Amino acid sequence: MSGLLRAIRGLAVLFVVVALTYAIFYLGPADPALAMCGKPCSPENLEAAREFMGFSDPWWQQMLTFIGGIFTGRSFGSAGVVIECAAPCLGYSFQMHQSVTSLIIERFPVSVSVALGAIVLQTIVGVGLGALAARKQGTVLDRAITGGAVFAASAPSYVVGLLLLLVFAFTWGIMPSGDYVAFTDDPIGWATHLVLPWITLAILNGAVYARLVRSSMIEQLGLDYARTSRAAGLGERRIDGYALRNLALPVMTLTALDVGALLGGTVITERVFGLPGMGLLLISATGTVDLPIIVGTTLFSAALIVIANLVADLLGPLLDRRLAAPR
Repeated sequence: MSGLLRAIRGLAVLFVVVALTYAIFYLGPADPALAMCGKPCSPENLEAAREFMGFSDPWWQQMLTFIGGIFTGRSFGSAGVVIECAAPCLGYSFQMHQSVTSLIIERFPVSVSVALGAIVLQTIVGVGLGALAARKQGTVLDRAITGGAVFAASAPSYVVGLLLLLVFAFTWGIMPSGDYVAFTDDPIGWATHLVLPWITLAILNGAVYARLVRSSMIEQLGLDYARTSRAAGLGERRIDGYALRNLALPVMTLTALDVGALLGGTVITERVFGLPGMGLLLISATGTVDLPIIVGTTLFSAALIVIANLVADLLGPLLDRRLAAPR
C-alpha cells in the first residue's frame, strides 16, 4: 500500500509540473505560432497557425489534451493536412518537423551515457575521499579534502569543463574536444569522448558526496557501537566498514536524485562538450521558443526524477532494516 501511495504522490507531482510549465510558458509573451505564420503575418494567418498547432484553445484545455495524448496519442492540423502523433505523444515540434517523443528517444542514449559514467565516478571518488577525510579528521589531509570539496562544489560547471578541454584536448591533445560516438559503433571511442564530461560532473557532484560521507561517518564513528567494537578488539577497517554500511541509505538517496537529474540532461556540460543529449535539446528549444519541446522534455525529466526517488524509497528498507514495516 505504501508503494501505491508513493506512486500516486509521484503522479500528482508530475501533474503539478505540467500545469506549472503550461502556465509559465503558454501564458507568457512568446507565441510559437509566429514562426509558422510566415511573412507577412496577417491576423487571419496567425490564428490559422495557432489552430493548426493546437494553440488556439485555453491553456488549461491544451494541458488536458497534452496529458491525454500521452496515453492515446493525438493529431495536429486541420482540413486536408493532419499530423499524427502516436502514443506516448509528448507534443510535436513544428520547427523540427518531428514528434517530441522521437526527439527524446534520439537524444536519450547520449544523456544515459553521460549520466551513468558520471554517477559511478562521482560515487566512488566522493565516498572514498569522504571516508578518508573522516578517518584522518583534523589532519592536513582532512583539511585538504574538505577545502577541495568546498572549492569543487562552488566551481561553475562550464569553468571546470572549459579548463579540462584547455588542458587535455587543446594543450596536451590526448583527449577529443567534444562530439559523441555511439557505443555500438566504437566502444573505445564512446568512452574516450565521454571521459572529460564524466570528470567534470564527478568533480562537481562528487564534492557533495565527500562532504556528506565525511560528516556522517564522523558521527557514526562516535556512536556506541563503534566504541564497543574498538573495546572488543575489532580493527579500524572493519569498524569503517560498519560505518559505511550505515551510510548506504543517505548515499543511495543522493544518488537517486543525481540519476534522475543527470538522465534529464546536463545542459551546461552538454553545451561545453557538444554532446547532442537531452540538455542540449532543451536549451536549443528555449532559444527558439519551441514550446512543445520545452514542455515535453521538462515532463520527461521530472518523470525520471520521480521514478528514481520512488525506486530509492522502495529499496530503502532493504538497506536499512529499521525502515521496514513491522510485522
